[in-house]
Amino acid sequence: MSQAVPMVEVWRGDLLESLHSGHAVICDDTGQIVEAWGNPHQLIYPRSSCKMVQALPLLESGAADRAGLTSEHLALACASHNGNAIHTDRVQRWLADLGMNDDALRCGTQWPQPQEAEHAMVRAGQTPCQYHNNCSGKHSGFLTLSKDMGAGPEYVDPDHPVQLAVKDAFERATGEDTPGFGIDGCSAPNFQSRLLGLARAMARFASAPDGSAEARLRNAMMQHPDLVAGEGRSCTRLMRAMGTKAAIKTGAEAVFIAILPDQKLGVALKITDGATRASECAITALLVRLGVLSAEDPVARDYLAAPLLNRRGIDTGVIRPSEGFI
Repeated sequence: MSQAVPMVEVWRGDLLESLHSGHAVICDDTGQIVEAWGNPHQLIYPRSSCKMVQALPLLESGAADRAGLTSEHLALACASHNGNAIHTDRVQRWLADLGMNDDALRCGTQWPQPQEAEHAMVRAGQTPCQYHNNCSGKHSGFLTLSKDMGAGPEYVDPDHPVQLAVKDAFERATGEDTPGFGIDGCSAPNFQSRLLGLARAMARFASAPDGSAEARLRNAMMQHPDLVAGEGRSCTRLMRAMGTKAAIKTGAEAVFIAILPDQKLGVALKITDGATRASECAITALLVRLGVLSAEDPVARDYLAAPLLNRRGIDTGVIRPSEGFI
């Protein structure tokens, strides 16, 4: 099947009001498809779902160890964080340890999440810095690698040694040549991949032996789910619920990946209309299907049967997986 398939339904009362379709693939450690929905060869931008792949050169080069990076640093390198103090304090210390400051980053400024954190900054008369950007951990990793290489400051340039190393790591992990790239929201190149290639990369992370670059990044994510996203975020909540059974990561425009080390499986999905509410529901359904999350877990229920609450708090409907999907 090459067309996107219905994955998530939005019901209001007794009427199906909206329908989200997408593609998904589960890959094993041999690179083979275990199960797929829609088109596993669909070409996508992985967006932030592939940050652990972008962090591979940081570890493979030895730069991470020479800089004394800990599992917290590695989790932040894979993060799309909320920009809260738990994240920004660590990023600022990381930059200081490099002998750098906010000016060295090339990710741009971003208000923190949730909205209450943004409002608190406004009331205090503050404006966001680049270290508030959800990608500042990834960029701190880029800066660490760039300094170790003795390369120039424009580390997001596609021809910079850092990004050339990232491209090489991306193609090795996915097992395919990337046909091109786009510029991500944080200004770094984001390399195109087939969904199968992305799932194959995640299976590589899942099956990597302890001590390898892939295993260290995977384990850091599971060890520090609060650093990977933040309070109230699906990545953090679902990883907490699963313990060390899976590392998961969202990406913009409704991409989601999962790394299942015990089963040596990688998962990648893309909702075609870019709706986050649908990708969160769909990845939860797949995690339940694969046995790493109970459907009865309260966190799982929040995404498998998400209530539609109106402005008075009245339950008006539900967001749930399509019957034909799972």
